[in-house]
Amino acid sequence: MRKIDDLSFEELIEEILKTGEPKFKASQIFDWIHKKTVDNFDEMSNVSQKTKAKLKDEFEFAKADILLKLASKLDDTKKYVIKFEDGNIVESVYLKYKFGNTACISSQVGCKMGCYFCASTKKGYIRNLSTAEMLRQIYLIQKDTKEKISNVVIMGSGEPLENFDNVIKFLHIINDERGQNISLRKITLSTCGIVPYIYKLADLNLPITLAISLHASNQEKREQIMPIAKKYKLPDLLKACDYYVETTGRRLTFEYILIEGFNDSTEDAENLSKLLKGKLANVNLIPCNYIKEADIKPSSDSDIMKFKKILADKGINATLRRELGSDINAACGQLRNDLLKM
Repeated sequence: MRKIDDLSFEELIEEILKTGEPKFKASQIFDWIHKKTVDNFDEMSNVSQKTKAKLKDEFEFAKADILLKLASKLDDTKKYVIKFEDGNIVESVYLKYKFGNTACISSQVGCKMGCYFCASTKKGYIRNLSTAEMLRQIYLIQKDTKEKISNVVIMGSGEPLENFDNVIKFLHIINDERGQNISLRKITLSTCGIVPYIYKLADLNLPITLAISLHASNQEKREQIMPIAKKYKLPDLLKACDYYVETTGRRLTFEYILIEGFNDSTEDAENLSKLLKGKLANVNLIPCNYIKEADIKPSSDSDIMKFKKILADKGINATLRRELGSDINAACGQLRNDLLKM
């Protein structure tokens, strides 16, 4: 049976008209699903029993529940394991900042990219999430925290551009003023660099923030930790990034995980500066997370600050990601992996 929370407003209008109901019913139903975030028809108090019966014959809701929640004792970060009706689980994270509340959501169950430093990929790829399943992560977090989400980061498990159509539909629905009305400018999509889809995304000209997982300043090192780099070479990736900036006018973010003794040297910082010179971009420096499955350690604080200073001296805008929820392993993938072993 089809999922009603997978439908855009325009698709919902079409379905309502097919049932012989008036068009205005679509507005009522969309409001219940995406503004009030109900997950069953019976809660729709201003929709007639006749209309609800017709909908129940054709549609159901995507089922999702919070299987586990961890709350940080260090800050307001909360980590969720969310279970879908087929038994698959993903992780989502709630992060509280001065500028608003952020939900970090997953776009796939598992991941096929195989990045060495990432826990999400260690158990492999299972399937794409539907649009409704991505939306449901935000709706569940809001219900649990009783806080409005103002910012979204598609940076949990999975490669969003490998689930392109569902992700784009998610962006339109979460941005819809009849629903959550979250500004596209407050949404970040993180990709390890699927070059053809970067061009495709650029042509849609959506005012989101695109974050590129770079993590190395040359092709050889990038291939060592990111298998996708063998398919999409660094010059081709940077060319696609330039096209994205030229087409959208949006500043890019380059994510750079700092791994002790691998990509955190003075030479690495200088090479990165040369690579990104003149680009409309900033670098987000991220101390790597310790994960059991990979023998890596985060760079020392002194090496991180030295790296950041070299970039700044070379005219590259760089920020250091503030670590939140460290006591609950808030980086996506770690908790799911532990649960799958049980």
